[in-house]
Amino acid sequence: MAVARRYRDPDTLTLFSQGFRPFSLGAGLWSLCSVAFWLPVFNGGIILSTAFDPVLWHAHEMIFGFVGAVLAGFLLTAVPNWTGRMPLHGAGLAWLFGLWLAGGAAIGFSDVIGIWAAAAIDLLFFVNLLFLILREIVAGRNWRNLPMTVALGFLILGNALIHLDAAGTAPAGDVGLRLSIAVIVMLISLAGGRIVPSFTRNWLAKRGETVFPAPFGWVDRVALLITLLALAIWVAAPDRAITGYGLLAAAAVMAFRLAR
Repeated sequence: MAVARRYRDPDTLTLFSQGFRPFSLGAGLWSLCSVAFWLPVFNGGIILSTAFDPVLWHAHEMIFGFVGAVLAGFLLTAVPNWTGRMPLHGAGLAWLFGLWLAGGAAIGFSDVIGIWAAAAIDLLFFVNLLFLILREIVAGRNWRNLPMTVALGFLILGNALIHLDAAGTAPAGDVGLRLSIAVIVMLISLAGGRIVPSFTRNWLAKRGETVFPAPFGWVDRVALLITLLALAIWVAAPDRAITGYGLLAAAAVMAFRLAR
C-alpha cells in the first residue's frame, strides 16, 4: 500500500504519472509533425540544419524518434507489471522524456552543434533507458524478460552505426538501419506474441467463450528462432538469395503461429 500511495502522489503531474503518457503522446505528435515537415524537406522547400542527409534523417527519426518513444512508453509500463516494482514517474520520468526531446532536437541541428555532440545527446536517451530497464529487471529478479535489455543494446549499436555514417567515419548507416529494424521486428514478435494472445484470452473469458488462443509454447519459440536467424542474415547480407528464402520461411512459420 505504501507503494500505491507514493504512486498516486498528488504532486506528480498527470502527464508524468505513468511512462506511457508522455511517450505515447510524444510519439503521436511527432508522427504528425514529422510527416508535415518531411514533405517540404523532400521537395527542397526546407533545408535541414543537420549533418544527416535528408533520407538518413527521415529513417533515423522514424526508428529512433517515433518508434523509440513508443518502445520507451511500452517498457516503462510493462516492466513494473513484470517486476512488481513501482514504475518510474515524476521528475525521473520527466528527465527521461526530456532526453528524448533533446535527442530529436540534436539530430535536427547537428550541423550547428556538431555531429559528435548530437550523437552523444541522442544516444544518452537510449543508454539511460537501457540501464533503467536493466536495473528494474535485476531488482525484481525478472530474468525471463532480460532479452529486452539485449534488444535495447543492439538498438543502441544500430543507432551508433548510423551516427558513424553521418560523421563520415564508417559507411555503416545501411547496416545500422537494418539492424535497428530487425530489433524492432523481433521485439514485436516476442512481446506481441505474448501480450496480444493474453489480452485476447482475458477478453474472451469475460464473454464466457471456451475457445482461446494457443498458449506460448514450442511453436512460438521455433518461430522466433527462425525469424531471428532470417533477420540476422538480412542484416549481414541483404542482397543474397538465401536472405529471401530465410525471410519467406520466417513469414510462413509466423503465419502458422498466428493462425493458431
